[in-house]
Amino acid sequence: MSAAPSCKRLPKRSLLASAIGLSLASTTVLGQRSDDEIVVHGRPYDREPDSVKFTAPLLDTPKSVTVIPQELIGELGATSLVDALRTVPGITFNAGEGGQPAGDNLKIRGYDAGADVFIDGLRDAGSQTRDVFALEQIEVVKGPGSAYTGRGSSGGSVNLVTKKPRGEDFLITHVGAGTDGYARATVDLNRSFGDSAAFRLNALTQEGDVPGRNAVSLSHRGLAPSLVFGLDRPTTIGLDLYRYETDDVPDYSIPYQRNADNTAPAGTPVDVDRENFYGVLNRDFQRTGADIRTLRVEHDFANAFTLRNTTRYGKTTNHYIVTNPDDGRGNVPNGFVLRNAKSRNSETTTYANATDLSGMATTGRVHHSFVFGAEVSREEMFNVPYVVTGAFASNVNTDFASSCSAPGAAGAASGYNCTTLHDPNPHDPWTGTIVPSTSTTAVETDTWAVYAFDTLELNDRWSLNLGVRYDDYRTRQDSFSGGAPLHLENDTDFWNSQVGLVFKPARNGSIYLGTGTSSTPSGNTLGDGTENLAASNADLEPERDRTYELGTKWSLLDERLAVNAAVFRTETSNARVDVASGVEQNIGDERVDGVEVSVTGSVTERWQLYGSVTYLDSEIVDDGPLGSFDGNEFPNTPRESLSLWTTYEVLPWLTIGGGATFVDQRFANPANTVWVPSYWRYDAVATLDIGDRIDVQINLHNLTDEVYFVRPYRSHYAALGPARSAVVSANVRF
Repeated sequence: MSAAPSCKRLPKRSLLASAIGLSLASTTVLGQRSDDEIVVHGRPYDREPDSVKFTAPLLDTPKSVTVIPQELIGELGATSLVDALRTVPGITFNAGEGGQPAGDNLKIRGYDAGADVFIDGLRDAGSQTRDVFALEQIEVVKGPGSAYTGRGSSGGSVNLVTKKPRGEDFLITHVGAGTDGYARATVDLNRSFGDSAAFRLNALTQEGDVPGRNAVSLSHRGLAPSLVFGLDRPTTIGLDLYRYETDDVPDYSIPYQRNADNTAPAGTPVDVDRENFYGVLNRDFQRTGADIRTLRVEHDFANAFTLRNTTRYGKTTNHYIVTNPDDGRGNVPNGFVLRNAKSRNSETTTYANATDLSGMATTGRVHHSFVFGAEVSREEMFNVPYVVTGAFASNVNTDFASSCSAPGAAGAASGYNCTTLHDPNPHDPWTGTIVPSTSTTAVETDTWAVYAFDTLELNDRWSLNLGVRYDDYRTRQDSFSGGAPLHLENDTDFWNSQVGLVFKPARNGSIYLGTGTSSTPSGNTLGDGTENLAASNADLEPERDRTYELGTKWSLLDERLAVNAAVFRTETSNARVDVASGVEQNIGDERVDGVEVSVTGSVTERWQLYGSVTYLDSEIVDDGPLGSFDGNEFPNTPRESLSLWTTYEVLPWLTIGGGATFVDQRFANPANTVWVPSYWRYDAVATLDIGDRIDVQINLHNLTDEVYFVRPYRSHYAALGPARSAVVSANVRF
């Protein structure tokens, strides 16, 4: 067949938006409310983590934690999780290819974190893409953190906090239109009923093309209703549903150059028109979906202890055929590209339950803030990719058999499986066939865990932060590729800890020294990421990481401005490395040294600031007996990265702002022979308040029309970031 298979904020500035905490352009935090007014206090952008595992305020937490509030997300004009995480230096994004799926594949402080994304504290397994329409805030915890999250989290984790019902009525509508066919509309409705119940509904629709990319388009839909009973009562019960679907044209963008003898990729991506798209529209597609249902029960015992239970069922899908602009056959130096199809059709199902008890107590002169808990989960992944074939005139020239460089091969002679490097046509009538593969992969992972956290306030100046977690982990994988089925299994358990000593030289500041660990077992990503189970690693122990961090946190300018700084080292002493063909051992050694500085809050009542800078010195210390990468940098890990966003209220009705992002050069592969250049990106915003109910926002993205790469794959290609664009949006409050 020739087509893709079907699958089915004070009136002065956003008063009400500030009060209800919606993702608009407001920069205030709710204080208290009367019938006629809202008194606002606090610092814009200033938020605490939602997780109860943080048993001390952020100022006194001995760990690097970044909270991205919905106010900032709205000002940025961010729509996806990837857009929002641009504000956090030290986070990059991996590319997909073959067994490494395309999606929100994150990397934090040099370590893969695609499987370390959580929703309201529970792991959101499975490769997918995510929107921000139903999010209250995004929390990024950096450094090895398995004590908090369980397996993985070598570089850190990301927790998505969803919007919950509130005890007030409001309706917020958002509509936006922009260049490149951009159109987006969201609705946020909250209704209270009875004495203590409320319903909230968030909905989304979005269409548009990707700026600067020929024929690449997006189409997204989302719906997130939630219901709560018992607001402001000892017992609350909440039910959340979340559905999200995408239908996009996927884009692997631009191939790399080749080395002198044309045997391997080398250097940077080729210099071609940024709009060049090497896929074919009658074949390529990507459809992702999420269907997540969560039941939450919480009970307060006389304001002394709180018992919580969360149960979740979730199903996510990632279904695509995408063109890899393949340089593997030496075509690029000759001016041609093979349209090598990569595919996936995976479904990941998660069943999870978490129960915890939190509270405060005093033993002698020591005050405790604690939480104890347990988690149990089953995650299942099933993948049936496609076999994509097409006619190829390999007999045109036997010297170029299976190569698009053969005379006349580009175009109809190859069934349009070949195209030119400088003038590809995405509308080529590709005429191959697509059938489900007989190769399948099924993975089941069962985990149960117990954990405990306690902050011990020893006196007014000293506190000790402790955390420990035990995980029992078992994963099983059955794969079939035409021969006998292959059964693999990894059964292990591991302890992880978090320890931090905090000294407060003043009430508004802290100095801390902390350490934490992580454990990454074989099969961590369920066959749906970068750390899958294989015959070479099934019997290995988990990789172990440890971080040491010295930092300081201060709340300045009458507690309007938070300033944090930290230096750290993360070590992996038993990384999995190749010791023979198809054989790995836990003998590798890796290390990342880094520095981070961040500033968040209000410089003046009108001037808001959100910025940070990160320096990462990564090194593959020992790559094993067969390795040749000793001393090289980690792939996709920039030495320097920076993000700055600031706004200023010029007039009571006008706020302007802008930001800059810098990402240093990144190597794409461990050999450090392929890389993408450093880049600066600049953005701007203006918000006009029209009365008490309407504000209009203008966002200008990538002002200088910078050509930059966001996802470098280790070979073949690097994916481009969007070109310059403009969006005008309106938020109307009823």
